[in-house]
Amino acid sequence: MQTDTVPTAEKPWWIRRYTLTGTAVGVVFIWLSLTPSLLPRGPVFQGLVSGGSGAAGYGLGVFSVWLVRYLRSKDTSPPPPRWAWAVLLPVGTVGIIVMNVRFHFWQDHVRDLMGVDHLKWWGYPLAAVLAVVVLFLLVEVGQLIRRLTRMLVRQLNRIAPPRISAVIAVALLMALGVALLNGVVVKVAMRTMNNTFATLNDEMGPDTEAPSSSHRSGGPGSLASWESLGREGRAFVEGGPTVAQLTAFNRAPATEPVRAYAGLNSADGIESAAELAAAELERTGGLDRGIIAVATTTGTGWVNEAHASALEYLFNGNTAIVSMQYSFLPSWLSFLVDKENARQAGKALFEAVDARVRRIPESKRPKVVVFGESLGSFGGEAPFMSLNNVLARTDGAVFSGPTFQNTIWTELTTHRDQGSPEVLPIYNDGLNVRFAARAGDLARPSGPWSTPRVVYLQHASDPIAWWNSDLLFKKPDWLKEPRGYDVLPEVNWKPVVTFLQVSADMAVAIDVPDGHGHSYQDDIANAWAAVLQPPGWTAEKTERLRHLLHSGETS
Repeated sequence: MQTDTVPTAEKPWWIRRYTLTGTAVGVVFIWLSLTPSLLPRGPVFQGLVSGGSGAAGYGLGVFSVWLVRYLRSKDTSPPPPRWAWAVLLPVGTVGIIVMNVRFHFWQDHVRDLMGVDHLKWWGYPLAAVLAVVVLFLLVEVGQLIRRLTRMLVRQLNRIAPPRISAVIAVALLMALGVALLNGVVVKVAMRTMNNTFATLNDEMGPDTEAPSSSHRSGGPGSLASWESLGREGRAFVEGGPTVAQLTAFNRAPATEPVRAYAGLNSADGIESAAELAAAELERTGGLDRGIIAVATTTGTGWVNEAHASALEYLFNGNTAIVSMQYSFLPSWLSFLVDKENARQAGKALFEAVDARVRRIPESKRPKVVVFGESLGSFGGEAPFMSLNNVLARTDGAVFSGPTFQNTIWTELTTHRDQGSPEVLPIYNDGLNVRFAARAGDLARPSGPWSTPRVVYLQHASDPIAWWNSDLLFKKPDWLKEPRGYDVLPEVNWKPVVTFLQVSADMAVAIDVPDGHGHSYQDDIANAWAAVLQPPGWTAEKTERLRHLLHSGETS
């Protein structure tokens, strides 16, 4: 007897089926993504964080179900009860509405704390739309990988047991992904970015002219051409206070400061560029100045003008600042792919300068100091590798906005005095090194401060210092302790979510006023005054210098 069978209709391609557990965990992660982080976030980055958090939660939920099924040697999981979706959808919706209201409150609070304008009303729906798009795209990528894995497992099941097949399939896909990224995507992306930023590096404004002073690289008699200094190098050489400005500020005849620089196009490689920069220092008469400052740049060759100008004002121009470029890429990209170049550049430049200084009779040697900001602080530590070496080989240092991978900074923070917080540690009773978020912190602790002195300027709200891959699954000390002065007390650690939040914070770290995030200007005056203690310098001068640095009227 023949029976008719009704063919099963295929599911339309646009219909997606999502798991209950994955969706539930994803919704919770979206709720958590709306909690406050270190810095104010605009709609774009909030959309990225919420979408990424939701996708990560969905993936963890799906993985947990698969893991339980795998451990129980089951091929399928029991379907969820019918009422589960009926409960999840309204609860999830109400929860997101409540969290959005609280997100609005938190955003206003942190923006008031930092003096930033409130979000416009349209920012909230824009963030929601972006979050949905990002969530959908990431989940779709995950679904594609899952289907590909299943296909490989089915093929491998013909020659191997199912569990071995699964392991082999996952290993093959991971190896393929790594090979594809390293062999194709990264190389093409790096080539494109290098070409793009190299073009920007060569750009010259219509009003840009080579300096007329022999005390500046690119000027008369320079060993490095004006064009080869790069955009940031030219800005550094052109910048700084004039002799007239220095004289007016200090009410005494000033000396023209020396600024020596070598660009990435000035020489063939980092070692050659470092030697060229040191030779420029010597040519410009920098070895005859009272202070020689070795500055390690960020990726593009940028030097924080506040550091350079502060030193020149403090010593009325009797200074020489030497620096060099080691990359075309912006700081955040350099940190990801050019970190070793920063280390090599910092070491090569200091050693080249130090070799020339040591040829001078000891009684006539100038003071040598080092400084750097962000990736520049990372490279600036490279010649020393320990605090004792900094103290033995320099007359002081100021590092602003240290990164979480700074060798010496990490060592000092890890071994800080018991009871001092991670965001503002005290090391060895502050005998030689001090950490400051605001100028008043330089007097902390109240005990003696010997020379040479080292200062780290760092803000509790600076994600560059506190970002770390450990944030994924480990609560850091700075979130176990009382929050810093510019961080909301509601900022708490959430697995995976905090990592994504702080990652997004890094992208906007400099888009906040001075004294917050990764923005360092005014307090640099206090730091250098405390480290070098120039003769005749007063607190009143420091305040005037802070005003100049804040207003940008130093040049």
